[in-house]
Amino acid sequence: MSSILTINIYDLLYLRGVESARVEFKASWDKETTAYQILRTICAFANDLQNLNGGYIVIGVAEENGRAIFPPKGIPPEQLNDIQKWIRGSCNRIDPEYQPVISPERLGGKDILVIWVPGSDVRPHKAPDGKKGEKKYWVRIGSETVDAAKNGVLDQLLAMTARVPFDSRRALHAKVEDLRESKVREFLRDIRSGLLDEPDTKELYRKLRIVAPVNGYDVPINVGLLFFSEDPEQCFPGARIEVVQFAGDASGDVQEERIFKGPIHEQIRDCLNYLKNLSTTHLEKVGTDIRVRGWVSYPIPALDEAIVNAVYHRGYEGINEPIKVYLYPDRMEIISYPGPVPGIQLEHLRPGASVPPVPARNRRIGEFLKELRLAEGRGTGLPKIFRAMRENGSPEPVFDFDEGRTFFRATLPAHPEYVAISTLRDVAHLRAIGDIQGAKQRLENSWKANPSSALLTGELIRLYGKSQELLKAEQVFKEFQNKAPEAFLSHVINVMVNTYFECGEKEKARELLKDLPAILSSSDALDTAILARRLGNQEIAHKYFE
Repeated sequence: MSSILTINIYDLLYLRGVESARVEFKASWDKETTAYQILRTICAFANDLQNLNGGYIVIGVAEENGRAIFPPKGIPPEQLNDIQKWIRGSCNRIDPEYQPVISPERLGGKDILVIWVPGSDVRPHKAPDGKKGEKKYWVRIGSETVDAAKNGVLDQLLAMTARVPFDSRRALHAKVEDLRESKVREFLRDIRSGLLDEPDTKELYRKLRIVAPVNGYDVPINVGLLFFSEDPEQCFPGARIEVVQFAGDASGDVQEERIFKGPIHEQIRDCLNYLKNLSTTHLEKVGTDIRVRGWVSYPIPALDEAIVNAVYHRGYEGINEPIKVYLYPDRMEIISYPGPVPGIQLEHLRPGASVPPVPARNRRIGEFLKELRLAEGRGTGLPKIFRAMRENGSPEPVFDFDEGRTFFRATLPAHPEYVAISTLRDVAHLRAIGDIQGAKQRLENSWKANPSSALLTGELIRLYGKSQELLKAEQVFKEFQNKAPEAFLSHVINVMVNTYFECGEKEKARELLKDLPAILSSSDALDTAILARRLGNQEIAHKYFE
């Protein structure tokens, strides 16, 4: 039995690539009770209040806390046809009429039914409340099917009357031939879809819902062109990603520029691969511990989410601006157009805040990205970015947009030590060309902006030591002690000890040497041992040489 579902059946049941609120499990079928619950849920998914592109109802699988219970209970084979006939006939009672996709599946030797309910283009719909009940507007709020009127969202639903998201609309200016079957099949192969077995191209496109009929012939749906045409920008100007890397000196000149075109999911992958190749990773083993500590310039999970969110939530209708990724020495800015949909405010983008369940701008784009495992469930993106930045030791990200909502910007500050490395490269270049004063000023300014950086602090202390400005070196060291994580203290203590030694303050050097922790990284331990031997402290030297 070949599946007619886009999503892989196991991904659906295990909630991979689909939010749990978009899947409803029914252990069994009962014509008097379960049947009408299913009819109401079909209506609710079709109304698609949050523009998530409807959902799925699975009959024959029990659930616990929203998760499928295995093995499936299944449906008696003799009931399969009767259930499908009842659903088809009863969906004629939905006003206006709506017919979902019903896919019989066989799982673990048991028969189940999957009802796929894509968001409707002719919403809002009403369905009867029971066998003889009046028709009501049903919607999904979280994982529940509820009466829109009783839950205060009827006006919101009615305001969406016949309002079709741009990615679900017919592209009347394009032809089916603009779609590339090879790209469609590659997508289906990536998500392990049963639709891959469909040999007829026209039927494949229809089942995937990337074409729709107009006056007796098929035309592409916008989402199909965005994912499966050779160059979506031919139809949607600005549907690309531009990455610009700026110099760290005062000129701010463009160092490199890259443009990513093609199907939007390929743009995401290519852009992320490029950015990851630019990333700097630092790992350091501590003592005899098998674990390592370290950081990356930009944590990969935060990078992934920021780029995917920009592609997912940007506008493609009448927006000629591309997504822009600006790389500065101390931060990355990801800018998309326009700003967020109404209902999202700046306070919703702060740490610990939650984004309200306003309708998404692009329901089909989001669905395809989730099936590709590029995007995750609704409301998980920003918390994931905050968490990844925090765990990496990076400053908090910042999300903002202007009053007119013409743009949305995600700013990811670089890890402080990455900023330091970038500064030291600039300082080395300035010294090489003979601009000693410029090098000193660049280092001082960068340290003032990031006084907890071990690399910058160490280099500035060395600089002051060479110019016999010991008081300044001590002030820098004390400020670092007050602000820096303990894990980075040993490196700077070694630098300060060496500076005291070079400036003839050997007693101060010996006293400071005693402040070092017992366990150091291998490189810090070696530096400490050498310094201790130069200062005549054989006990400490022997301790760290071991």
